Amino acid sequence: MQSVTIGRYLWQRLRQLNVKYVFGVPGDFNLQLLEQIDEVEGIEFVGTCNELNAAYAADGYARTNGIAALLTTYGVGDLSALCGVAGSLAEHVPVVMISGVPPMFAIRNRLRVHHTMAEGDFDNVRNAVRQFTLTEARLTPSNASEEIDRALRYCWQERCPVYLQLPSNLSYLEISPSAEPLTRQYASYDKRQHQLIIGKLIGRLSQAKHPLLLVDMDAERSQMASQLQQLCDRYQIPYASFPTGKAILDESSPLWLGYYPDQANDTLNQYIAKADFILATAPCFIEGSSMVATQNLPAEQTVYLRGFDITFEQQTFEGICAPVLLNQLLEQTIECQFEIPVNDVRKEPLAKQEGALCQDKLWEQLRHYFKAGDLILGENGSANVALQTVPFPKDCHYLSQPIWGSIGYTLPALLGSMIAQPNKRHWLFIGDGSLQMTAQELSNILQKGLKPIIVMLNNCGYTIERYIMGKTAAYNDIPQWDYQMLLRALAPNIDFNYQEVTTHEQLKTVLDSLDETKASFIELKLEPMDAPERLKRFGPGVAQFDYGPRGPQNK
Repeated sequence: MQSVTIGRYLWQRLRQLNVKYVFGVPGDFNLQLLEQIDEVEGIEFVGTCNELNAAYAADGYARTNGIAALLTTYGVGDLSALCGVAGSLAEHVPVVMISGVPPMFAIRNRLRVHHTMAEGDFDNVRNAVRQFTLTEARLTPSNASEEIDRALRYCWQERCPVYLQLPSNLSYLEISPSAEPLTRQYASYDKRQHQLIIGKLIGRLSQAKHPLLLVDMDAERSQMASQLQQLCDRYQIPYASFPTGKAILDESSPLWLGYYPDQANDTLNQYIAKADFILATAPCFIEGSSMVATQNLPAEQTVYLRGFDITFEQQTFEGICAPVLLNQLLEQTIECQFEIPVNDVRKEPLAKQEGALCQDKLWEQLRHYFKAGDLILGENGSANVALQTVPFPKDCHYLSQPIWGSIGYTLPALLGSMIAQPNKRHWLFIGDGSLQMTAQELSNILQKGLKPIIVMLNNCGYTIERYIMGKTAAYNDIPQWDYQMLLRALAPNIDFNYQEVTTHEQLKTVLDSLDETKASFIELKLEPMDAPERLKRFGPGVAQFDYGPRGPQNK
């Protein structure tokens, strides 16, 4: 078998998993890897403005492409990227983090090297990153083939980041590669366990009159979204979404009953009250999403399906693979007859919006401009809170970071997502405070010829924080920028659309005349305390949770 260098083998294996772009920042310990990437056809490097942005871009690429790769240099690069990698772990996003590290003789002899603490310890960075990845390895000629394949399979199957260190003087050494190509194969599962569970699911569905599917974000991460949609469409099973499971299933279908929980949704609440079988897929238990909501679900009627296990009546069955299980269930014929609630999903004509911009009317106006197949990103804060309950057209995809919640995430994630799916129309909704965190990446977005529609909510600071604490406090203010001049500075030779909007009439004119042959940046001027109603309720609840009854919010 023909030998291959370690670096080339790494790039080849990533390319076999359909990774076409690697995000990162050059550094002296990874330059040899950048030289080797040109040896592999179909994969290229995308340099970002910093390592944090690279990690966010890789995360956005992985959510759209399925898996991504991130390249850093030892120490300063690794730790700069770590916040973004931690977000990928929290939200189950498969990212392969590759670090070019000092030469092996320096590690072995504990030499004092730059980008380190200068004390000869080469395990401290490795130990730090280890806390936020599922597995890690330092590659050597004796382990490279096995460890690369193990880590990449683990990343894909477990849907979480992994970490590989490659000493700079080893990547050109040759190894014997595996003869089998690396594929996106499902994880192993117990066949008898699947047969048992399928029998239970068929039994519950055939006896039910009022079944319901509740979907959360990990249903998509666990690769079962398409099977769930097929199951609901075939048997006319109504479904609803946790806010953190937005747009995973078709929100334009009459089977979709809305978001759960929602006290104002009588159709959904009445149906849940009589539901005799509830399948909750991969619920994400945090205080801001479904943890509280699921406490109100009837225990005997609710089954929890996750990527690798399923719980019936508080008994958990391990050793499954959820997408395979659902595929096998779809091969069966289920005799059932359900009483389906009537749900009117027609989009009412947009009432005339007038006057100064306000969020009470803003999101209803915006949603009438979304089209089937759009990819919409909602930054943490006002945008994500509002968009979580705005129904989308068919085949829209929603990208946000509700669990880790790092502000500034969506702008570099937009870069990654657009590189993965350049033919999709991308919308980004982001606040001014978040945009200032990662604004440099606008240069890459514009100069690469990408054409997103960026809608920035300029309310002079951190509105979500104002509703938690410090409504008029200076610490929630941010400097004001000239965003049109910023775009010119970041992309001096690129033609783009910039519009500053203060009224609903102006917004209508801008949206009616969007030129999609150029990138668009729409700056919405809003009052500092203008916010979606959900955020106005959310803020005080967070303050009570964080600070308790004697907290400063009760002064």
